[in-house]
Amino acid sequence: MSKPSTLYQSALIGITTYGRRDPIPFSLPSTYLDSVRKAGGTPLLLPPGDSNPATLLKRLDGLIITGGGDINPALYNGTDHPMVYSVDNERDAFEINLAKFALENEIPVLGICRGLQILVVASGGTLIPHIPDEYGTSVAHRLEPEPGIRKATEHNVVITPNSRLGKLIQKTQIPVVSWHHQAIGKLPSNWRAVAHASDDKVIEAAEHLHHPWAVGVQWHPEMSQNDPNHERIFKGFIESTYSQQNLLSA
Repeated sequence: MSKPSTLYQSALIGITTYGRRDPIPFSLPSTYLDSVRKAGGTPLLLPPGDSNPATLLKRLDGLIITGGGDINPALYNGTDHPMVYSVDNERDAFEINLAKFALENEIPVLGICRGLQILVVASGGTLIPHIPDEYGTSVAHRLEPEPGIRKATEHNVVITPNSRLGKLIQKTQIPVVSWHHQAIGKLPSNWRAVAHASDDKVIEAAEHLHHPWAVGVQWHPEMSQNDPNHERIFKGFIESTYSQQNLLSA
């Protein structure tokens, strides 16, 4: 992958944070910021609360919507489920507004885990409330050693070769670190699935058919910072923002 021209400014990347949590509100794992910096971008944290996404995104070159708790099922005409947890209505509204603005205004956007689900819900899609209910337990998409304790786990995904993601990673199967119990149910018509779990076929990545660069992965590439496969996702995202800068300056 070619190195961006030094004529471009360092890409300013907005990264959404977790919601208000006592005693420390608006937090985020540093691995998200580290991954953006390593790929050549400059991270800027976006805590939930602002009602006008234009005031934020018009100053940024790209957007990353991060992982976290579950989206309120009412936002995708879903039903409540006993395994739904950490619903944050303020964060839901904030991120869906950001996602819609980024998609409508062709701002490069990368969704990670919950972030992919936000992009899908913002586009009119639905979610599966709890993967084992639909797919069984043949693949662990996250570990729950005891009630209330959740941990990441690793499994393989198969990637569509001719997709944007496939061209970035240049492999058809890779191991990923995931931490989710929900997944995409119905994809909107302007999105396509581009990766699936190798065993149970859960959708693990999707990309927009018409947007210049809108990609979401259900796993956590920021937790595999030293793996070239996952580094390429961040590098490809950052490079897309330089292309956008070029269009805006033309």
